[in-house]
Amino acid sequence: MNIPVVYEDDWLVIVDKPSGLLVVPTPKKEPRTLTSILNEDLREKALTYHIYPAHRLDKETSGLVIYAKGKAVCDKMMDLFRQALVKKKYIAFVHGHPAKEEGEITNRLEGKYACTRYRVICSKKDFTEVEVRPQTGRTNQIRLHFKYLGHPLVGETRFAFRKDFALKAKRLCLHALSLDFPHPVTQKTVRVTSELPKDLEDFLKTH
Repeated sequence: MNIPVVYEDDWLVIVDKPSGLLVVPTPKKEPRTLTSILNEDLREKALTYHIYPAHRLDKETSGLVIYAKGKAVCDKMMDLFRQALVKKKYIAFVHGHPAKEEGEITNRLEGKYACTRYRVICSKKDFTEVEVRPQTGRTNQIRLHFKYLGHPLVGETRFAFRKDFALKAKRLCLHALSLDFPHPVTQKTVRVTSELPKDLEDFLKTH
């Protein structure tokens, strides 16, 4: 697969993950994941290092994933996530129309504080495009918070019933659009942005 690399230096590689691909295997031990594809590519190029994901995206979510060249750098990068020093921005399509143009969702998840901020980008007939900025990093946070708000993500099948909504999508409409963080080695600010995938662009145009 052709996985776009949007940033690379001596310590990090940031790629633009397509929807439908796991970052790492689940307990089912899937053989083909984003991580296995990227490391296979390194072996084919006769490069001796191994890369490790510093975080994950859901299988259906597309967008930016940070990899570290070696475990030591990966540990440092993961520390930045734990310290909430990595600023993430997503684009999501949600069913219906939130009451507020901007808002903050703070429902606790797994008994822990969770905070998601959003602002409306545009309203369509049956859904709304929103910019989402998670302030914490709980599992499935964006998907669960918008479900609690009463506006689950378009294409959601795990936390909402598809039959409850007339609007259908071939996949979860969630894209990790940008990342902003201090480099774990150089401390310089790294800012990367990806394009909205063609399937989501087409969905916007046709709905």
